[in-house]
Amino acid sequence: MSAPPPASTSRLDLLRFLERVQVQDLQRTRDRTAAEEHPIAAQGERRPAAPPPEWLIEHGIGTGRLPARVHTGQCWDTRTRCNPATADQARRALAEGVSACPHCRPDTALGLLD
Repeated sequence: MSAPPPASTSRLDLLRFLERVQVQDLQRTRDRTAAEEHPIAAQGERRPAAPPPEWLIEHGIGTGRLPARVHTGQCWDTRTRCNPATADQARRALAEGVSACPHCRPDTALGLLD
């Protein structure tokens, strides 16, 4: 059991002590709240991911890196050698003999084949 406070401690001293303890608890709670809010605020500041391009032109390996395939922007068979392209650039590449991806069929999506 806890011992009673000394007789010299007044009721006012006890209330001031209680106030100091509560202020410390409040500050500890505010610090924890701020620590929780920081990662949430950092997530809110992130920019949303840019939408994928509508068309991609895949380039070959080596010097010159000529276009090798045309893909839609959603194709699962793209590699790291792809650059974004406009619909006109994709049409032009296909018209110049660049292969269409056999999986996403950009030639059909562009209306070049039915």
